[in-house]
Amino acid sequence: MTTDSESRDPAVVLPDREVEPGDGAAGPLELEAVIARQVRRYRVAAGLSVGDMATRVGISKAMLSKIENAQTSCSLTTLGRLAIGLNVPVTALFRGVDAEREAVFVPAGHGARIARRGSRVGHLYELLGALRGPHKRMEAVLVTLTESSEVFPLFQHPGTELLYMLEGEMLYGHGEASYTLRPGDALQLDGEGTHGPQELIEVPIRFLSVTAYGDHPPE
Repeated sequence: MTTDSESRDPAVVLPDREVEPGDGAAGPLELEAVIARQVRRYRVAAGLSVGDMATRVGISKAMLSKIENAQTSCSLTTLGRLAIGLNVPVTALFRGVDAEREAVFVPAGHGARIARRGSRVGHLYELLGALRGPHKRMEAVLVTLTESSEVFPLFQHPGTELLYMLEGEMLYGHGEASYTLRPGDALQLDGEGTHGPQELIEVPIRFLSVTAYGDHPPE
């Protein structure tokens, strides 16, 4: 008999249950189908038979067969065991459940021009699209410097920035260090450190600036 305290215990995990036809708990069996496909794919890639995998995970061969055929709904405990046995994160078993994701396509030459520090002294910034809300974890900008550009702005911002030179040559500073950047060169830096162009050696200069903000996107 289950006591009231046991029923309220958040650590109690529901057992695996059979999936009945018409059961809408996971949205037309989509979740079970995705887990089945991922478990089978990772198991085959690891070179494991159903029996070997069942032994490694600590479940019966029949149960693993049901999981791989989307005939059962896994408990969190079983999903955790499967992930450990396959040496993948638990989230890997759900890949494909939410297939539709936001994407932004910007044709060549159609990026929105934005105002940044340095805009008034000839620094042209072309935004190459940005996702919105919590998915805005990176920002890509095409920067162009010409004869009319002045070496002026110094930047500081959260996140990590990657610069990739496309054209021209410049001396770029970060903190106390300086780097000569030519086409094909890349510089990755901590955005919290002061950084910016120090000398425009050969213009026009074009480089791609990609800033990754991690789990804390800018407002």
